[in-house]
Amino acid sequence: MVQGAQVVGRVTALLRLVGRKPEGTSLAGLVRESGLTRPTVHRLLTSLAAEGFLEHDSSSGKWVLGPEIFLLGSVAAARFPMEDIARPSLRRLATETGESAFFSIRRGNETVCVLREEGSFPVRSFVLHEGVRFPLGVASAGTAILAFVPAEEQEALLAEWAEHAGDFADGHPADVVRENLEQTRLAGYSVNPGLILEGSWGMGAAVFDQHGRPAWALSLTGIEPRFRPERQEYLGKLLLEEAHRMTARLQGTS
Repeated sequence: MVQGAQVVGRVTALLRLVGRKPEGTSLAGLVRESGLTRPTVHRLLTSLAAEGFLEHDSSSGKWVLGPEIFLLGSVAAARFPMEDIARPSLRRLATETGESAFFSIRRGNETVCVLREEGSFPVRSFVLHEGVRFPLGVASAGTAILAFVPAEEQEALLAEWAEHAGDFADGHPADVVRENLEQTRLAGYSVNPGLILEGSWGMGAAVFDQHGRPAWALSLTGIEPRFRPERQEYLGKLLLEEAHRMTARLQGTS
């Protein structure tokens, strides 16, 4: 039983790693990121490809998600009609601001970007796209969510921040994260001042479920000059309006 559970864990970890990048990931990259041996990774990838969950792009040499993932996702989408709820807000945000707007969900101690709406401003940040995962508390969506989780849950993550944040820990020192969380609670929205990639800024606002828990987030990303202090209040107001609109709909109060 333990061995079977271990295989399942490895398979799902590889699927998540492949799904992080639309262009796919190389075998060497998957070995490095998974911590598994090369023969093990290759064997699992081959088995997943045989079932249609992955494909190997012969031109790039990278592994990409296969058609079975799309089919399963299409069926699952009927149970999670978040696009119908989130898309109008994303379109309004992108139209009003000119920036790229995103919708992310919380999955355990991560956030996953699931929807995007491009803005009209010609210069964009490409840090965020569908499928990208960040540790909770990293990036504007993750900061917006973590700021409003129960204090004991928040402290549990901050107490082991370096391990939790992983590769993002250097750019997100715990003291900076704590300050960002406090500012987010005060303002209602988060600001990521280029902590992931210099010059690439973001802002986010949490969306709450029927139990009042922060389960999703709306965010805007772009280049630093578009997120200067004099514009942040305007962008934050728009984010909060849309987040409140979504929360009200999800809670059945609108």
